[in-house]
Amino acid sequence: QVQLVESGGGLVQAGGSLRLSCAVSGNIARITIMDWYRQAPGKQRALVATFSTGGTTNYAGSVKGRFTISRDNAKNTVYLQMNSLKPEDTAVYYCHAYDLTRDVTYWGKGTLVTVSS
Repeated sequence: QVQLVESGGGLVQAGGSLRLSCAVSGNIARITIMDWYRQAPGKQRALVATFSTGGTTNYAGSVKGRFTISRDNAKNTVYLQMNSLKPEDTAVYYCHAYDLTRDVTYWGKGTLVTVSS
């Protein structure tokens, strides 16, 4: 009953910024954790940032100080603000939601971010 739709990806030069959005619809009351993952070509999917119930956030070491995850509950949207982008940030970025009480996960289809040098 939960659907995630990412948007905001695109082509940007190194040093630039992008803001990704994840629109959440359906029964979101039981969602306790939301994350952003990314997967570069030929590499495994990796956790980028986590936003837990209560506002706790965590980031991968490679993006600390550059990326910020946030939520707008009124708009049912999760954001990933990405600043000072590097070519190694190039990847498909996926929104992920987790229902801790039911051990159920939801994934968006992804949005491509390409950072040129």
